Amino acid sequence: MEYISNTLANLLSQTAFVNLTVGNVVMVGVACFFLYLAIAKGYEPLLLVPISFGMLLVNIYPPIMEEGGLLHYFFMLDEWAILPCLIFMGVGAMTDFGPLIANPKSFLLGAAAQFGIYAAYMGAMLLGFGDKAAAAIAIIGGADGPTSIYLASKLGQTALMGPIAVAAYSYMSLVPIIQPPIMKALTTEEERKIKMEQLRPVSKKERILFPIIVTIVICTILPSTAPLVGMLMLGNLFRESGVVRQLTETASNALMYIVVILLGTSVGATTSAEAFLKWDTIKIVVLGLVAFAFGTAAGVLFGKLMCKLTHGKVNPLIGSAGVSAVPMAARVSQKVGAEYDPTNFLLMHAMGPNVAGVIGTAVAAGTFMAIFGVK
Repeated sequence: MEYISNTLANLLSQTAFVNLTVGNVVMVGVACFFLYLAIAKGYEPLLLVPISFGMLLVNIYPPIMEEGGLLHYFFMLDEWAILPCLIFMGVGAMTDFGPLIANPKSFLLGAAAQFGIYAAYMGAMLLGFGDKAAAAIAIIGGADGPTSIYLASKLGQTALMGPIAVAAYSYMSLVPIIQPPIMKALTTEEERKIKMEQLRPVSKKERILFPIIVTIVICTILPSTAPLVGMLMLGNLFRESGVVRQLTETASNALMYIVVILLGTSVGATTSAEAFLKWDTIKIVVLGLVAFAFGTAAGVLFGKLMCKLTHGKVNPLIGSAGVSAVPMAARVSQKVGAEYDPTNFLLMHAMGPNVAGVIGTAVAAGTFMAIFGVK
């Protein structure tokens, strides 16, 4: 009997119930809520499913993120900034840069949407964060998860990487909920119904030269952006060159999805109750939301200005796509416009600012790195 009782006691001591805290239970509930949003509501499931499952695992079995644990080694690839750069390569291989090339003014909308990043930077400083921590937090405003992870890593803010990454990816997933009220509040019904002229055709030569020229210009001015901008443009060059179909397919499919699994689960696994349930985390989440809202609003307001200057040829709704959530933000611009005129097709026009936003967020990250002397 003593053997049986000792065996049962040992088995019980090995279960998660013994060490499960109230915080762990809360985080398991949060993970299940995110899974619900991803599966039942379809909010960016490719991101939310692995993130929320990583969150679930680490709060049931914390050693999975300790040295020797599976997700610890996944997370090292985040710390080394390998996975964010590979994600950018996949995004470049998947994305058509044609709308941006056809309408270079879209760069202005993408730049305007970065206003939220700098607003959040000042807000983070006022809330007591250090300058590097504030910069890492502020980049959430670009709704760009890979860039958020990359900058946090380069600025040595690994302790904040989990909350920053989860906030960035959460807001990317919630773009269809967060953006429409802001877009509608800042535009009139007449503006939302504006139909834009069809974009001009873009030649193959332009498509090939674009990633090469952008790489040379941006990486010469801000060399620290080379890993992100370089991989984004390399992926796009794979796509547009037409001579490396196998590389294009690998970068945009198999490699992209493998990296998403590794990055998503490892980011989710940084949200143990001990690390995540802190006042600083709440501040980061709130600042990220403020930054994202400011970025969306700035893009729409600049779109309104362009609408005035072009005498009604630009629909201000496409300005909201200046954040980096590709292609979700562009789809939201299309969806809101179609609510008021089902025959209005804004998607391709919105893809211009959307791609510009990806480049703009990488440039913002490079600017912060240059300010702090980080290479």
